[in-house]
Amino acid sequence: MSFMSDEILEQPDIVARLAADPAPYRAAVAGAKAAGVRFVLYAARGTSDNAAVYGKYLATIHAGLPAGLAVPSSATVYDTPIDLRECLVVGISQSGETPDVAEYVAHARRAGAHTIAVTNDDDSLLARQADTVLATHAGRERAVAATKTYTSQLAVLALFWAAWCDDDRLLGALRGDLPEAMRAALSLDAEIAEVAQWLRFSERLLVSARGYNFATALEAALKLKETSYIAAMPYSAADLMHGPIAIVEPGYPALLFSISGRTLPAMRQLEHDLLARGAELVVVEDRGETADGGDDVGVGISGVDGASSLDERRQRGGGSAGAAQRVNGARRRGLLVPRITPEPVSPLVAIVPGQLLALHLAEARGFDPDKPRGLNKVTRTL
Repeated sequence: MSFMSDEILEQPDIVARLAADPAPYRAAVAGAKAAGVRFVLYAARGTSDNAAVYGKYLATIHAGLPAGLAVPSSATVYDTPIDLRECLVVGISQSGETPDVAEYVAHARRAGAHTIAVTNDDDSLLARQADTVLATHAGRERAVAATKTYTSQLAVLALFWAAWCDDDRLLGALRGDLPEAMRAALSLDAEIAEVAQWLRFSERLLVSARGYNFATALEAALKLKETSYIAAMPYSAADLMHGPIAIVEPGYPALLFSISGRTLPAMRQLEHDLLARGAELVVVEDRGETADGGDDVGVGISGVDGASSLDERRQRGGGSAGAAQRVNGARRRGLLVPRITPEPVSPLVAIVPGQLLALHLAEARGFDPDKPRGLNKVTRTL
């Protein structure tokens, strides 16, 4: 067992512990509302930046506040004066020791922002710069690639915005069904190990999702790059159609997150378009409801032919790709996770197969997932 594997397995219990005590989030919301917050900026790097993307969707879609990602170099490199009155600035860092994130939060506080630090170390540099600290309580993370600190950040952000909106349904999901759904996703481990054997000869991978799970695509691609050194390219399903889809040719592998909610029809259409180009798909899905409330019963594909180049490489190198569906000649492998509602909590479940794939693909390619080459646990940038 690797540290990364152990830390992936810890995640449901960490989320359950965080959700059991809503008091810190209510207090943080009270402070932010008292400051007259009208818009939100997130400052983060790496995995935490992907959590910030999730937070941006929560603030904008769930809470109705304009939100975006900060430009840390505006403070650390350009020393630009910015009027941040009525702004909530949320700094996110696993270690709390990323200098540019901490400096941006300090800069924002001096510029009139109300500031919150989301970190695993409530005595860190970042924590000391903020008005309020929301600790993720994930415990020490020994693998270089972040897993449990990522999902704990997502949980903290969801709990904060549930408190902001006084949303008992969202809070109830975080406290109730979500940890068990994450545990169920962990049961895909053996199946995902087979998918890793199928993918192990590929040097490139397209990763896509939309809406709340765009953060999932970003984070899954980062984990795959960190641990397996595969050129995993993440795109919003919408952005992918604006040019990058031209790279897809027969045999091109893609990892999609097609999760129930308003973006599911767009993801199903993307599946159709990719299979029509001969792509080979791994689809994390829950087979729930489409945006119009109807049941998602799969996707009909026509006009797809050609052989699977990954199949050919697998046959040359041995190993099993596991059970997969052939859709008019193109390969589509589904990884079924539990359906969880409301939609904003789904990224905490959807990322689990992405983490497991990164773990197993690293091992299948002969790499140590705990010690990616040239990387350190704490990265210091200015």
